[in-house]
Amino acid sequence: MKHKKVVALLAAGALLAPASADAHISLHPNTVPAGAFATLDVRVPGEQEGAYVTKVDVLFPQGFVGVDYENVPGWSTKVIESKLAKPIEEDGEKIDTEVSQIVWKWTGPLGKVNNGQFINLPLSAAIPADATGKALEFRTVQSYSNGQVVHWIDPSLEAEHPAPRINVTAKGGLIEDVAGDEAGPTAGETPSTQSASPSAPAAVKPASTGASKGLGIAALIIGALGLIAGLAALGLARRKAAV
Repeated sequence: MKHKKVVALLAAGALLAPASADAHISLHPNTVPAGAFATLDVRVPGEQEGAYVTKVDVLFPQGFVGVDYENVPGWSTKVIESKLAKPIEEDGEKIDTEVSQIVWKWTGPLGKVNNGQFINLPLSAAIPADATGKALEFRTVQSYSNGQVVHWIDPSLEAEHPAPRINVTAKGGLIEDVAGDEAGPTAGETPSTQSASPSAPAAVKPASTGASKGLGIAALIIGALGLIAGLAALGLARRKAAV
């Protein structure tokens, strides 16, 4: 029994890690192609001195008709759905609801997120097929044990509490976590050419610097000298044989 408790504590501890100062609630990876089936981590930092995170309420953009969540020790999860104005068919199945909200509540004792820590709350979802080029916002409300409530809902990345978001790129592209752009692109911003259509890796351009040219010429000279030395040795051998 004691062994089982230790294993459970280690599993919960793996979900927690130190959080950087002024961290944001964010989604990782933050760049996903339209129509892709991806696992997204809702990364939640603790930023209240002497308090811990008690609830995370995420509002979904439209188009997420099916979302699975990971069973995180110490946290309960509630998925809230809403009716679609127009039902859709997917793989021969009629779908008339979409996920509108997911609420995580800390139930303890595992998974506690104190100040200076963070936790990942993983989701598995299909990205809407018609969202290419969009920045999808997942507006979030974060509650603390001291009664403080933080609204991560601002559309600007420059704001104090920007909404978590992902950049949706062209179908068939790469799932990426773009460094230096933790919360994804600003809503309405046109994605860069590289991130908008990463269906194939960018071609590597051959180097054409003076240094590489110099190395090529040196290689040719060395090759020529080797050929001359070889011919000279062959001629000498023939002369010795003739004698």
